[in-house]
Amino acid sequence: MAAALTRFGIALTLFAGAVAPAYAAPIIDWVTVGDAGNAADTSPAGFGAVAEDYRIMKYEWTNSLYVEFLNAVDPQGTNPNSVYNASMASDARAGITNSGTVNGSRYAFKTNMGDKPVNYVSWWDAARVSNWLHNGGLTYGTTNSSGTAPQNVGAYTLGTGTSGTAPAVNSGATVYIPTEDQWYKAAYYKGGSTNAGYWDYATQSDTAPTAVNATTVGTGTSGGVSPVTTGNFANYNSAASWNSQTGNVTTVGTNGGASAYAAFDMSGNINEWNDLTGVVGSSRGVRGGNWLDFEFSLSSSFRIPIDPSSENNIIGFRLAAVPEPSTWASLAAGCVFGCWQMFRRRRLS
Repeated sequence: MAAALTRFGIALTLFAGAVAPAYAAPIIDWVTVGDAGNAADTSPAGFGAVAEDYRIMKYEWTNSLYVEFLNAVDPQGTNPNSVYNASMASDARAGITNSGTVNGSRYAFKTNMGDKPVNYVSWWDAARVSNWLHNGGLTYGTTNSSGTAPQNVGAYTLGTGTSGTAPAVNSGATVYIPTEDQWYKAAYYKGGSTNAGYWDYATQSDTAPTAVNATTVGTGTSGGVSPVTTGNFANYNSAASWNSQTGNVTTVGTNGGASAYAAFDMSGNINEWNDLTGVVGSSRGVRGGNWLDFEFSLSSSFRIPIDPSSENNIIGFRLAAVPEPSTWASLAAGCVFGCWQMFRRRRLS
């Protein structure tokens, strides 16, 4: 309820036109994962059951989106809470520099790397992005009205931590790292009913995807090849080579067919953070495989518990979110606002 009221409050402010929003949240493509109350998978047993509808990002979080986050929460480029890893600049398979001279634009993505998935991000970094979005994407937000850095509290209570035991998601979070069950369902569930079953791979197939390469995947380079957005393909096993690298991250959405819920690259390209099912403590999970791993790592049977502070060039993330308010609810909010305005005018007359 609190989340819905927050959303309505934002909607009312925009409708009134009297107060400009104090944030500039990035544009994100979401897909809705329905079939609430679906059965769990039976092999491997126990994963994928989710009681409610939710949204998940259609694509992995990209370098361009992470640049928006960095420039918003760290306009001076001082790197609070280690949200930036210098390997993002030095590694040819990573895509972000911190060499700007103007506050608010210190960070930039490398040429041809804006639409590639961000890597060298820890679970803590993904949680801070969640907080930033939960708080409305506050621009130049060193602190909010309560004096707390908006990337440190919200969906998660992080403080200044960057390692150790990762906290659980807070009640009322609107944007967050998906649970393992949510990630698993968005990737492998066949959809259409609550007992539809699961695919072995996130390309709607029980057969291992064909590895993409420089001639079968859109890389985003000038004059690059046409994107592969359908079929049983994935970026893995060091096969996608471009930019003078043998094996590399590739443009999101160009590595083969989507899951049943239209989420791309959940098999291959980059491992993605999740909150492990049944685990609250020192470990967090990654799933989905990456450009370096072999085919088994892409399958529904493969899961890895790791230290949430881990950062390297094969791990990134995508986020989940609560469903959008229904049309009826949005109209109801508008009616409430209109009635309030009418009442206010009568009081003033």
